[in-house]
Amino acid sequence: MGLNHAEDDHRSSSSTKTRNCIGSELQSAQPDRVLENVLENVLHFLTSRRDRNAASLVCKSWWRAEAQTRSDLFIGNCYAVSPHRATARFSRLRSVTIKGKPRFADFDLMPLNWGAHFTPWANAFAKAYPWLEKVHLKRMSITDHDLSLLADSFPNFKELVLVCCESFGTSGLAAVASKCRLLRVLDLVESVVEVADDDEVDWISCFPESQTHLESLVFDCVECLINFEALERLVARSPCLKRLRLNRYVPVSQLFRLMHRAPHLTHLGTGSFGLSESVAVGDQEPDYASAFGACKSLVCLSGFREIWADYLPAIYPVCANLTSLNFSYADINATQLKSVICHCHKLQTFWGLDSIGDEGLEAVAATCKDLRELRVFPVNTREETDGPVSEVGFVAISQGCRKLQSILFFCQRMTNAAVIAMSKNCPDLVVFRLCIIGRYRPDPETQKPMDEGFGAIVKNCKKLTRLAVSGLLTDQAFRYIGMYGKLVRTLSVAFAGDTDMGLKYVLEGCPNLQKLEIRDSPFGDAALRSGLHHFYNMRFLWMSSCKLTLQACQEVARTLPHMVLEVINSEEGKVDDMEILYMYRSLDGPRDDAPKVVTILH
Repeated sequence: MGLNHAEDDHRSSSSTKTRNCIGSELQSAQPDRVLENVLENVLHFLTSRRDRNAASLVCKSWWRAEAQTRSDLFIGNCYAVSPHRATARFSRLRSVTIKGKPRFADFDLMPLNWGAHFTPWANAFAKAYPWLEKVHLKRMSITDHDLSLLADSFPNFKELVLVCCESFGTSGLAAVASKCRLLRVLDLVESVVEVADDDEVDWISCFPESQTHLESLVFDCVECLINFEALERLVARSPCLKRLRLNRYVPVSQLFRLMHRAPHLTHLGTGSFGLSESVAVGDQEPDYASAFGACKSLVCLSGFREIWADYLPAIYPVCANLTSLNFSYADINATQLKSVICHCHKLQTFWGLDSIGDEGLEAVAATCKDLRELRVFPVNTREETDGPVSEVGFVAISQGCRKLQSILFFCQRMTNAAVIAMSKNCPDLVVFRLCIIGRYRPDPETQKPMDEGFGAIVKNCKKLTRLAVSGLLTDQAFRYIGMYGKLVRTLSVAFAGDTDMGLKYVLEGCPNLQKLEIRDSPFGDAALRSGLHHFYNMRFLWMSSCKLTLQACQEVARTLPHMVLEVINSEEGKVDDMEILYMYRSLDGPRDDAPKVVTILH
């Protein structure tokens, strides 16, 4: 009896210990789980990429929670991380943005077959995210097969934006149009759409015949004829369409018909704005002004390819409500611009060609007091010509547009005094890109370097994050950038610089520098070595036509094993030549799809 009682007591004691042990484990595990649940709920309110990245670095539990709650992924360099690593960490993505080639690829400085292929990403996403809704790509190579895979793999797909992309054609667009029944956005911006006579597909006709969900359709870069009747029907059955940008094959007479179908548009790219061949000789042209006048919601206007100035009065009725006007394809003069701009008092964004001259810029300055962004592009980029815009229009903008936050200005001449005036009159500048066409051009009034002008910009514009410099610059200009450009994240240098010390000032003085792109400048090995302490914090470094040696680049590659150093040459086998150095950080090491003109240093 006693033995039985003892055994019962032992079993009871063991059972109690076991329960206590399990209970203690549960008690220790439950608070962690509760904390992660609370954390996940909080993280849902974090939308900034920078804030989310910071949260993921706190500890392991925060790292897991942030990954579980992230629905939008931004990858600034497609070779910085592999598709496998990205899909393994983030399991609930609905939106993905990926950038491929660096920006200087836009200036034909990279071989066409360099890489940035979307295919491995498309294959990975098709397996990992059947619920994916949005894909935004910039400077990527995406094929028709990739587009077909997107269309087949994601039944809820809603948004495709391709900026400066290539390698796809109309058959891929047809697959997206026909199979993505919930598509809201199809934007093709400055992309190269391959068109072959024997392979061209009428992709506009492939959208569903039922009412669509389209909110934005942008195809101004597509260089082929469009089935207008199909486009007109598409616009008519897309009641949610707010943004429409047409290519140059859509004449103004057809634009007139589309505007009557969609008076609710807020953003319109006009396509061709020249004389309409579709209006028979002797017939009265449509009342284009009435069509624009009916679009009461229009706030953004662009296009104007092959412009005929006599049609410009047609847009007068909408000018009063415009916040954005893009004349960057319209070769118009100051008088023609003034007839339009005098009505645009609400304008916040203006893009134009330098054909408007200083007089045109003065008109913008006199009218557009709320202007936040200005871009002036060159009609002629030859160095030996005198451009139509100068420091005169530049100063006028600084005096009249005191709220300016971003400027891109191409010109053939500029003075320190004008740039200093800009820095004082527009202290809220976040982006300042001054591109003086020509090599090492000084201040034309004093023949001195442009050091003091750019120095004033970084000193007086406390919010500056993006800077592009050009003209005759000494090390002093870069010393100013290192001293005052503490928030600068992107720096572009073209045809400028003096000695390696200049770049050393920048790399040692700009703690937030992420992207550094340099072309046709005298910086060499010592300048490169001066950034060894900072390169791991940067997204990329680009140096083309500089004074680098292969030996110095190899030393950097050995010192920084987690950086990828690509030597890019125009011809195969020229390993010892240093035409281009492209260096970037990568979690997964060198890529495996480099062409023969690319040598990856180890």
